[in-house]
Amino acid sequence: MNVYNGLSDEEVKKYRTLYGDNEIKRTKKNSFFKLFLESLGDPMIKILLIVLALKFVFLFADNDWFETLGVLIAIFLASFISSISEYGSSKAFESLLSKNSVKEVKVKRNNKVILININDIVVNDIVSLNSGDIVPADGVVVSGSVFVNEACINGESNDTFKTAVNGRAHENNKLYRGTIISNNECLMKVQSVGTNTIYGKIALELQEDTAESPLKYKLRHLAKIISNIGYVGAFLVFFSYLFSNIIIQNNFNISLIKDTITNVHLMSEYLISAITLAVTIIIVSVPEGLPMMVALVLSTNMKKMIKQNVLVRKMVGIETAGSINYLLSDKTGTITNGKMSVNGIVQYDGKLYENEVVLNKNPDFFDLIGRLIILNNDTIVSDGKLISGNSTDKALYSFMSFKCGDKVISKEVFDSNKKYSSVKTENYTYFKGASEVILPKCTAYYNNGKIDRLLDIEQINNNILKYTSKGYRVIVLAFSKNNDLTNLIFAGFAILKDEIRKDAKEGITLIEKAGVRLIMVTGDSIDTAMFIGRELGLIKKGDICLTSNEMSLMSDEELKASISRVRIVARAKPNDKSRLVRIIEELGFIVGMTGDGINDAPALKKASVGFAMGSGTEVAKQASDIVILDDNIKSISLAILYGRTIFKNIRKFIVFQLTMNIGAMSLSIIGPFVGIDTPVTSMQMLWINMIMDTLAGLAFAYEEPILRYMDEKPKSRKEHIINRYMYNEIFVTGLYSSLLCLLFLKLPFFKLLIRQNPDNRYFMTAFFTLFVFMGIFNAFNARTERYDLLYLINKNKMFIMIFMFVCLIQIIFIYYGGSIFRTYGLTFIELAKILLISFTVIPVDLLRKWFYKSKYNSDTF
Repeated sequence: MNVYNGLSDEEVKKYRTLYGDNEIKRTKKNSFFKLFLESLGDPMIKILLIVLALKFVFLFADNDWFETLGVLIAIFLASFISSISEYGSSKAFESLLSKNSVKEVKVKRNNKVILININDIVVNDIVSLNSGDIVPADGVVVSGSVFVNEACINGESNDTFKTAVNGRAHENNKLYRGTIISNNECLMKVQSVGTNTIYGKIALELQEDTAESPLKYKLRHLAKIISNIGYVGAFLVFFSYLFSNIIIQNNFNISLIKDTITNVHLMSEYLISAITLAVTIIIVSVPEGLPMMVALVLSTNMKKMIKQNVLVRKMVGIETAGSINYLLSDKTGTITNGKMSVNGIVQYDGKLYENEVVLNKNPDFFDLIGRLIILNNDTIVSDGKLISGNSTDKALYSFMSFKCGDKVISKEVFDSNKKYSSVKTENYTYFKGASEVILPKCTAYYNNGKIDRLLDIEQINNNILKYTSKGYRVIVLAFSKNNDLTNLIFAGFAILKDEIRKDAKEGITLIEKAGVRLIMVTGDSIDTAMFIGRELGLIKKGDICLTSNEMSLMSDEELKASISRVRIVARAKPNDKSRLVRIIEELGFIVGMTGDGINDAPALKKASVGFAMGSGTEVAKQASDIVILDDNIKSISLAILYGRTIFKNIRKFIVFQLTMNIGAMSLSIIGPFVGIDTPVTSMQMLWINMIMDTLAGLAFAYEEPILRYMDEKPKSRKEHIINRYMYNEIFVTGLYSSLLCLLFLKLPFFKLLIRQNPDNRYFMTAFFTLFVFMGIFNAFNARTERYDLLYLINKNKMFIMIFMFVCLIQIIFIYYGGSIFRTYGLTFIELAKILLISFTVIPVDLLRKWFYKSKYNSDTF
């Protein structure tokens, strides 16, 4: 193959057969049907499937197809909403990736430069690369030379120089997929494609299942509790029913008891009735609407969040965000603006030249600094715009409008190991770099047009410390005659700053207030990082600030013992993040991490919640759970707030539904023993289930985030979803509702409130109305732990509209339901009496809240 001709069509086919193409195939987990099937594995859905199976068994015995249909609809809606939300989020993410991904590249084939899709590149293709191009595969430079930004691979912001060696490929001049050509142009021979590239291998490693979220863990635990309650209730009802019919009805007469037991037909009827009643208890105990409500609350909040620059890729991300204990955050672009600016040039004696105008008042110094900054600079300017170059070079170039005609003989580009760059002209060599590298080589300094040999390194270091301790980055400038690398002349140093985002402090304050420990992980020097930490109020008494080298000397046990005090890791390397994630998770905490580069991807995947930056690489976004579209740390605080809001809303719904379930269970358990068989019909129960499940789920799903949720500590992964406050409300209000229903059905006092007739049609209509309106009023009780039940209700218009709709439909059923709903019109006075009786659940719950708070001094879920 001739490098300059490129591959022939036959060679393309050959190499595609041997090595494959350049496509990185993503796991096919996001088809709607597959997501739907996976949602059936939810612990609550599993219980509903068991209930559905039991309902089908008894369907032909009792012809209760309404309840069976209700359970089936509940399962379908819960799975459908969950699946459609995650599928939609996945599509939104794919759209985001497609906007930022390279579609076509220039390659040489058949001695022509043509455009092809990035996926069609094969091994040995010759790719033409220019400034601004993203390298599409791994390969080597075979012609030309380029400066490459490899930050996404190695975290270094400075460009790396790549050139062909004697016109041939050289291993040290490899180009990697995902890196960016900053300057110049070259031809690259492709060596690896697709999943064989470094980029592809990392992407492949990330295609693993996500760990179980804290919310799923809690719901699984709740499913076990509900199952056990149902089984115990069923067991008690089964034996109680048999005991009542065999022992009590026979007045404990041994002879009559024996006769009953030996009567096969009678015992068969009793056993069938007992089993039916037991199954009914299991069915009634299950909160059918919970899975659907969880899906609804996640779906609605995901849509709200994308409007606030937070794209939730995976539901597990937003579920977990509210429980984060630690957040590992980058500095550049997340806490700071990500835009470097020069704040001045400092000469030997510490005098600061704040801008070009001031510097120009010292013409000789202006001329020297101009050559040091402009000649030793990799920025490319086109039509007056800086189109490439690292942030430091761009900032230095923008500092002064200096034109120089000196001929550049050779350049030595910046290297992260050498930590300096240089440019050689006919008379001088100009250097810029890290103070710890340049200063030891200086033997003199520039002093107003003269070279002074009385160099005081300590004085210069003190001047440098003065600025680094204030958050500035320092670049030392020096020069030499005749390319002398050991006797440099110190010219001064530039001070640069990446300003802190205006709302970064507010975002960090919110995160810290929420009990989340933020650790800033940065490539900056320890002095610069500590200054920024102090500016943000991040560093407090007793906190530890480490460099990467210092952290590497600590054993895992030492780091675990100190992690609660670590605030900053400076001069950080990519593997530092992965180690911190592992250490924190081994301690049992939930950790979030921000990242944008390919090198961040493994740690983003490993973290409990991975936050990728919107400006980051495709691989980082694929590894993440949440994409922060505006790269702003305040948006991360919003993700935490929404995560907590979701958890709170689910808890509110659980309180509401289990309170109603206890009422229904109590009627089912106690009813047969006090002469109450079916106080509500199948159609009435279908309407009640719709209120309890679908409509209430929608109402609670739209509860807005409340900032005071950020005052609470993160919930432990193992904390039960039902806490002490919830148990108190569920059992007190639930038992009161049950007692009220039983008393209403049995006490003559209540029967006298309603018109009498032989079939009790008006009285049973009144009972149905009582049960529904108790549920409506209980929704207001469950919505807030405050005494003011209307607190912030204006922010949840959906809640108001839904329960107004329920009231309207219930009244329509009362007067027009007829034989279908077994309802017959109540008088206005009768309806008012029922509303007043059902309203009593509100003062009872207010009294409960008062007793609870006076005992436990707690007012939260």
